[in-house]
Amino acid sequence: MSHYLIELYSPNAAWTALPNDQRQQFLDGIQTAMGSLSSLGVEVLTLSKTDTDIDNAAAHRFLGVWRFPNIQARDALLAGIKASGWYDYFDHVNAAAAAGDFDSHLIDLSKR
Repeated sequence: MSHYLIELYSPNAAWTALPNDQRQQFLDGIQTAMGSLSSLGVEVLTLSKTDTDIDNAAAHRFLGVWRFPNIQARDALLAGIKASGWYDYFDHVNAAAAAGDFDSHLIDLSKR
């Protein structure tokens, strides 16, 4: 069963205070670390700017959507994000779930 992670994030004051060369050094480290994730079956579905021209748009500037073959792969990514110092530079929220379908979702919604 597939598992999913949705990230919403925006740069914070610590990020904007970093000189450009330190930002680039940090991002280079992130890029290097990402290379090993494919061996775990981690798939990036999208990493992009959020669309602010929709109803009830999220306040965060960026979005990440990931698919994983299992919870262990998801947790490996989350551990790597935390260890990288990412949360020091970005206001960030995560939402995670297993794959589901419409009928099961409606049943879940109907419960108290």
